[in-house]
Amino acid sequence: MAEIRVQSEITGKVWAIEASIGDTLAEEDTIIVLESMKMEIPVVAPSGGTLKEILVQEGDAVTEGQDVAVMDG
Repeated sequence: MAEIRVQSEITGKVWAIEASIGDTLAEEDTIIVLESMKMEIPVVAPSGGTLKEILVQEGDAVTEGQDVAVMDG
């Protein structure tokens, strides 16, 4: 299986973690919700696979392009 690194598309704060390690995700399933400028922006699975690792915690600040999760695709 190929390792897929999921990245944040914006700079913001981790509002909520919606998925758990070991979850089987479909393409576009929400993994993490970020908050930026009072808006909630989902970080979604780029393809189907299993969530292997979450690299951030709720409340963490993230930057655009930062790896936030790792999946096996």
